Amino acid sequence: MDAPNGKKHTLMLDARRHLVLTGVEDVSGFNEETVSVKTTAGSLTIKGSGLHIDRLNLETGDVTVDGTVNSLQYSGGSGSGSRLSRLFR
Repeated sequence: MDAPNGKKHTLMLDARRHLVLTGVEDVSGFNEETVSVKTTAGSLTIKGSGLHIDRLNLETGDVTVDGTVNSLQYSGGSGSGSRLSRLFR
């Protein structure tokens, strides 16, 4: 998915232990159980255990998270919600 600002968002998860993200605009919060980031594709919440940010470079939009990843959830962004929910906004 290409974003309006030209930065492409990608997500690569290796064995649920090593997560590499690109297209990250901001990290809004993090602890050992939750990492919240704003990407060019919407807000992303990463949940798990023993999570820590191994690498963070907001100039290039690259973030690496290590730990056990249990869930990834997007919210917001241009493609969020069903057609019905977008109709009643």
